[in-house]
Amino acid sequence: MIEFHFESDFVLEKESIYSDWVSRILMFEGFNVGQIDFIFCADEYLLKLNKQYLQHDTYTDIITFDYTKDKTVSGDIFISTQRVIENAEIYGTTPDDEMLRVMSHGILHLMGYGDKSEKERIVMRAKEEEKIKMFHVEQ
Repeated sequence: MIEFHFESDFVLEKESIYSDWVSRILMFEGFNVGQIDFIFCADEYLLKLNKQYLQHDTYTDIITFDYTKDKTVSGDIFISTQRVIENAEIYGTTPDDEMLRVMSHGILHLMGYGDKSEKERIVMRAKEEEKIKMFHVEQ
């Protein structure tokens, strides 16, 4: 089950479209949907989690907690909507596309994709672009 939670003023319109998109991403990659929770929050909320669980005193756009078992993907994906909006401006994209990038980034992490090395980052970026295109094809 894919669920959306809001710890800020942000609201995701048409949740079912996003839920269907995430399901298609998983199916395309050969995974099953477990319990996936997207939690949209403000910078300070995510900073607190970053300090508490990762010992990082920095702002970030996403933190993913992975509960995946075998091919059943489960996890909590915390997204700072403030960071997403600012990053869209920095990278010259729309806030909607940046949100898709960050959401797909979290799902890709839950499927085992990393981004620590340069090689992993290249694969991750390509996969993110592929998943964003999947969203737009269905619209």
